[in-house]
Amino acid sequence: MTKRSPRLSFSLVHLAALSGLVLSLTVAGNAQERRGKTRISNAAFTITALPLLAARDWGIFPANGLDMEIILMNSALVPPALVQGDIDYQAGVGPASVNATLSGFPTRAIWFSSDRISYWLMSRPQFKTLESLKGKKIAITGLGGTIHVAYLMALEKLGINPKDYVLVSIPGQQIQLLYSLDSGYVDAAMLSPPVTFGAQKKGFNKLLDIGAMVEMAGGGLTAMAKTIQERPAETKRVIRSLQLAKDEIRKSKPKTLELITRILKMDKEAASLTYDEFLTTLSATGIPSRSGMEILVKAIQSQGRHVDRRVSFNDIADDRLATEVARELGYKIP
Repeated sequence: MTKRSPRLSFSLVHLAALSGLVLSLTVAGNAQERRGKTRISNAAFTITALPLLAARDWGIFPANGLDMEIILMNSALVPPALVQGDIDYQAGVGPASVNATLSGFPTRAIWFSSDRISYWLMSRPQFKTLESLKGKKIAITGLGGTIHVAYLMALEKLGINPKDYVLVSIPGQQIQLLYSLDSGYVDAAMLSPPVTFGAQKKGFNKLLDIGAMVEMAGGGLTAMAKTIQERPAETKRVIRSLQLAKDEIRKSKPKTLELITRILKMDKEAASLTYDEFLTTLSATGIPSRSGMEILVKAIQSQGRHVDRRVSFNDIADDRLATEVARELGYKIP
């Protein structure tokens, strides 16, 4: 038997070890891009969550290589959950998510679902103007949130002092606000579809279209800066899935109405009206806009938070991956 040279044996051993190291590094790198279940949080199943729900129910996530799990989670719990790795993405961009970023959480807004929110200020029949509501109670689902901030900004545009009205926070779903309005507990309420249509049927007045006055992101996608950097391919697949779902919503009203009536528990008439209203809010490309993010910062600062801080777009958003996806899908980019 021919004896192998000790030097050759040494070289082969080290070559095998080096190959194993390269292989393990390759596998580890690929594992970051090809993970198992991907978790995304959402505050509630409302109309703003429609692209997320469509991507799940219409098989768009799996078609883009994602095993997506949607986790309902209070917005206040999301930033630490992202940092700890309990969830991978947040389905939403708004004052709460941007405030978390400004407060030190390393997160960024990376995709917009809508350019504006759909909310109306509606009053009991005897109140036909904002002037007549002065000193009266207005219901809102939560103080300091997206709707509250948009309401304040709308009044500012009209030159109206918010202190002329009494805001009443009523936790829970939109329907709770309608009950409070119907019972006379409050005189007006900030309502969104489909509750707005039910309020109209009851004779309540639409005094102010808040969403039409304030350009503010409704829905969207927020992620850790680390996720954007280390898992760009996966993140693009998430953005692409949501954007394709949004496109399919635009194209197919019957298909979307089935989803709305089944998951959001609306009747067909309310679903149809809600769908038509929702289409008017959708962002064409999904790319986060500088003006939209500036308004979110202004909204936060109007609440007395981070007032002395100069905030740049890159401090709170990263539009690179959404821009890449938009180009790949053939959108016209402004």
